[in-house]
Amino acid sequence: MAMGGLGNNSDDRGPVAEINVTPLVDVMLVLLVIFMVTAPFMENGIPIQLPKAAAKALQKENEPPITLNLTKETKLYINREEVFLSNVQQKLQAVFKNRARKEVFIRADGTLPYAFVAQAMALVKAAGIDKIGLVTLPPEAAPGTGPNGK
Repeated sequence: MAMGGLGNNSDDRGPVAEINVTPLVDVMLVLLVIFMVTAPFMENGIPIQLPKAAAKALQKENEPPITLNLTKETKLYINREEVFLSNVQQKLQAVFKNRARKEVFIRADGTLPYAFVAQAMALVKAAGIDKIGLVTLPPEAAPGTGPNGK
């Protein structure tokens, strides 16, 4: 005997006290897949092989170029003269005292930390040098090709 909806009637639907987590799980799995796919492309995951670059050679100037050589032992040379890091700015100012064109080419070993190269570039800029060029190697030619593409 059921009285006016007071019994256990299967048609009686009250509020559900359970949380449906299926949509939440679906969204979280999609976000997980997105992060897993994009993580290799983040800043640290990009393999960079420096200092090889494809660029055309600069035109020759009347004055011989000044190069700042950075070795893998973190030694610095202005042309062929060894210079301490603390003296680079003063030496460059002395070299460029009577030069009209203020341009330095930096030849840095590819295994050097970026911070060391950036520090050397900052010293060159602090010496009043207008232009800084990075010397690189051309990319390797494909096997079986010569200098003329043959």
